[in-house]
Amino acid sequence: MKKTELRLKYKELRKSLSENQNEEMSLAIANNLISLPIWHKTYFHIFLPITEHNEVDTEFILHLLSGKDKEIIISRSDFETRNMQHFLLTDNTKIEKNEYNIPEPVDGIEVPPAKIDVVFVPLLAFDIKGHRAGYGKGFYDKFLSECKPETIKIGLSFFEAEELIEDVFKGDIQLNYCVTAKKVYEF
Repeated sequence: MKKTELRLKYKELRKSLSENQNEEMSLAIANNLISLPIWHKTYFHIFLPITEHNEVDTEFILHLLSGKDKEIIISRSDFETRNMQHFLLTDNTKIEKNEYNIPEPVDGIEVPPAKIDVVFVPLLAFDIKGHRAGYGKGFYDKFLSECKPETIKIGLSFFEAEELIEDVFKGDIQLNYCVTAKKVYEF
């Protein structure tokens, strides 16, 4: 299936999830993350969910990271340049929603992409080879290309893998893992 078709399909599937289903599956995803060989790493980048899009609620993962004393990084997006700035999440970090309802840090201690060890990647769909379909703006492909090659990229999905995303292009960055409520995919 092509990315545009997948985007439509998975946006509708997400819309159909109840608040209770979102919460249960988000918790299951966080619990499945525990089995990954990533906990010796230090710098973890995570997205804050757009609740209006019924994204995976990363609050459970934030608690997990905090409990393991990890350095947590969140981003702010520039829609003109399609760049992301990354900031350390601290007790003093002020978060506001931007015009697209994305919760973002106002400012803080900036962290360069080369310092990040693990990135939790938002997505709409993924396939059995680790290719993904997001919202189509290219923010994460650009950001992931700025990270060091050994940075671990982990997709988070409510739904299981598609067989094939047909229109993958050279600039697409593959995932190392994708975690769903039911299983962990390794690529």
